[in-house]
Amino acid sequence: MVEGRTHRPLIQSTRCHSCDVCIRGCPAELIPEYRKEEESLRGALYQGKIHEMPPKGSVLLPPCQVACPIHQDARGYVALIAKGKFKEALELIREVNPLPAVCGFICHHPCEEACLREEVDQPVPIRLLKRFIAEHDRKRERPKKGLKKRREKILVVGSGPAGLACANDLSLLGFRVTIFESLPVLGGMLTVGIPEFRLPREIIKMEIDGIRELGVEMEINHPFRFDGNGRTLKRSGFDAIFLSMGAHRSLKLDIPGESLRGVFPGVEFLRDINLGKKVELGKKVAVFGGGNVAIDVARSALRLGSKRVDLYYRRSRKEMPAIPEEVGEAIREGIHIHLLTGPVRMIGKGEKAVGMECIRMRLGEPDEKGRRKPIPVQGSNFKVIAETIISAIGQRVDQNHLKGLEKNPDGTIRVDDTGQTNVKGVFAGGDMVTGPGWAIDAIAAGKRGAETIARYLS
Repeated sequence: MVEGRTHRPLIQSTRCHSCDVCIRGCPAELIPEYRKEEESLRGALYQGKIHEMPPKGSVLLPPCQVACPIHQDARGYVALIAKGKFKEALELIREVNPLPAVCGFICHHPCEEACLREEVDQPVPIRLLKRFIAEHDRKRERPKKGLKKRREKILVVGSGPAGLACANDLSLLGFRVTIFESLPVLGGMLTVGIPEFRLPREIIKMEIDGIRELGVEMEINHPFRFDGNGRTLKRSGFDAIFLSMGAHRSLKLDIPGESLRGVFPGVEFLRDINLGKKVELGKKVAVFGGGNVAIDVARSALRLGSKRVDLYYRRSRKEMPAIPEEVGEAIREGIHIHLLTGPVRMIGKGEKAVGMECIRMRLGEPDEKGRRKPIPVQGSNFKVIAETIISAIGQRVDQNHLKGLEKNPDGTIRVDDTGQTNVKGVFAGGDMVTGPGWAIDAIAAGKRGAETIARYLS
């Protein structure tokens, strides 16, 4: 840690990270007002962000690295990029992140939310820097570790971010890894759940090809059926299985008229258009939800030719779980967002939806997740005209082919502290264990799965 002074810096070795960032960009050297402070601004920021000192003998990590689910050394690769050492920066990123380009496009960047620079002007654009360095040399060579293969074979079911991360790390450890994907394309929700305008398919292909080069075998159109006991593992010919099939089913609104023609579930809607299927939309589209899926659905509907797209969310803008930048992009593109509004019923003419009835909401006390609970305002009902209605209020795990696995009340798969299911040798991670989450969280789950499987087989 460097404390800025009028004439020279004072080094506090116990708090210094040796990154030189505070020296190169210290506000005390640039802004005259800060030179009069008894304590440096940066020192004050650290004291405010870090409330307790680490245990004796451990190293104090920067807040950005602590906030990252995979503890990516953002400070390190940002410093390398600043010095023009692009190859070294990418190598540092890839030490823990098998999908850097993907994260550069879609990560919700908790590292930037924790960035100390925000207290001075604005956070360091860590995600965009990762995107730049990952795309800088697309023909880069991946590390050739783990080429001496072990005899154990591991099956990864699902090729989303959790499955890809698990397969990547296990292959680097020398295990023989095969991925089964039930869809006709690889990438899981990265490919069928995120529109191409937000995550280009060539980026996903580049990342997957790199993992394939490590020796990972990948099979598409290959569904996996679990029969509920250990015989599946024995018959498969694999020594361990990692389940990472995600949460590919939409939650239902459970209101009258949901089965009318013209009412679509959000996740399935995105999957159909991402797989090239023809989807008929009306000129007026209404979308329910406030997460990234809802925003992606609304922006996709606009690109499919709908003249007006309205998005309805039960809470306020502050509670919207979608990435703020994506919400801003949707508004700039012409999406009309209506807050504190909930659905009551669909209105149909014959078997076709022609609109819906909504009700105004107000926010009550926080729920179990910390978000304020929406409460209907009696007598505030109103009608909306819409030819197409898309529900994107959440996702759930598809229960097909998961016979015999213990489940939680919400339908997610129950695992122990090591990530192992109730069947020995069968592990699970990602959205099918935690429920719908961020891509970086799924990557972290896949890496934990690889670590625990390696310990289990050793």
